[in-house]
Amino acid sequence: MHKLDGSDQLNKLEEIGAWLRRRLPELLVESRVPGAAVAVQAGDARTEAAAGVLSTATGVDATVDSLFQIGSITKVMTATLIMQLADEGRLDLDAPVRAVLPEFRIADEEAARVITTRHLLSHVGGFEGDIFTDTGKGDDCLEKYLGVLRDVPQLFEPGAMFSYNNAGYCVLGRIVEVLRGEPFDVCARRHLFTPLGMSRTASDPYEAIVHRTAVGHVERVPGAPLEPTPVWALARSNAPAGSMLAMPARDLLAFARMHLAGGRGPDGASVLGPESVRAMRRPQVTLPDIGQGAAWGLGWELFDLSGATVVGHDGNTIGQSAFLRLVPERDVAVAVVTNGGLSRRVCTEIADRVLGELAGVGLPAPPVPDLGAPVAETSRYVGTYTSSTAETTVSRDTGGRLWLERTPRGAVAELDEPPYRTELVGRRGDTLIPVEPERGVHAPLAFLGDDGQGHALYLHTGRAGRRARR
Repeated sequence: MHKLDGSDQLNKLEEIGAWLRRRLPELLVESRVPGAAVAVQAGDARTEAAAGVLSTATGVDATVDSLFQIGSITKVMTATLIMQLADEGRLDLDAPVRAVLPEFRIADEEAARVITTRHLLSHVGGFEGDIFTDTGKGDDCLEKYLGVLRDVPQLFEPGAMFSYNNAGYCVLGRIVEVLRGEPFDVCARRHLFTPLGMSRTASDPYEAIVHRTAVGHVERVPGAPLEPTPVWALARSNAPAGSMLAMPARDLLAFARMHLAGGRGPDGASVLGPESVRAMRRPQVTLPDIGQGAAWGLGWELFDLSGATVVGHDGNTIGQSAFLRLVPERDVAVAVVTNGGLSRRVCTEIADRVLGELAGVGLPAPPVPDLGAPVAETSRYVGTYTSSTAETTVSRDTGGRLWLERTPRGAVAELDEPPYRTELVGRRGDTLIPVEPERGVHAPLAFLGDDGQGHALYLHTGRAGRRARR
């Protein structure tokens, strides 16, 4: 694949900057997104743009300096803090978590005994991962959070498969605290944000409030107008997983730039060893066929697009979404941050243009349902699947059509997440696709495993929900 030389890439970057400033305002209107900011890096050059408002209640304009929550992109930063400790010889990724945290407990004692840091980094720990319990705002919130996990069920044997795990990243944050002897937020600022010049990055609402800061927007009921969220952030106990970190797109790009530069910061000093940078991009586990990445590394989601490796992560908090993609072989990165609406449409159009022109990488078309696609072996899928955040029932009507109904539970229900109902049609093998989009996206889902009676054991949407026992 042809790689642009420096002057060609710079010219393209300037063209993209002009396109962003022209296109972004109208794209936000089309996608019902209140506000957004974009930053694009190509080599040592950068362009950025912003449009819309930070809150529909105040009408304050979004600017390139405005802070947006980055959600789960925080996990790659947590993974980087962990890899720094490995570089220093203070942490063995393949030793049990209990080597550092002897108090680590989950419901399955054998699993707790063998789960390693590597398992947590690559989301293969196997225990229920969506635990959002608020353990307070104090510096001991992560220490207390570990106690919450004692009754968390094990879904599958550690290492057996991928299932996105927020709780695992909170445990990683506690590992950082114990080995550094300081609260997680202090460690992140001292070892990442300050060396990378991320001067506007805010670890909590107290830091964010002194800047122009976005508020999330949600629909109280499907199709209703967007409203500012009554709660700005999730609990501090989930900070290492992405509950409240906020920053301008420019600061997010500074973090990406370090990974593109082999672990070096803006002053040339090493922030992360080059071998650890490469290790984070190596596949650790293959993802199910659900229209996401091909594999997961140590923190990064890995995509195989048009012959080039693309790494990245997405983030979602209360009414805010963020998107980060890097093409290491082309020295290109793009960051998009938004505060509500059909944000995926915004991110996809921008990434398609940026990565196509600067890196020669083509994004796949978003999955769409074929309304006539049959579903084979419907009895395999019928049943109820549960997790800490949802109960999902798949049923078959008298005409043989499959229907999915999802009811939020726990912390997600408390945030007024609406229920979701859709017909399911066939896609590939045991992967089905919803007819009704959710937040503008038809996200495929996979039915995996066997309960011993010919039924799928897991409903996988990125997270594995286990079939409920009758």
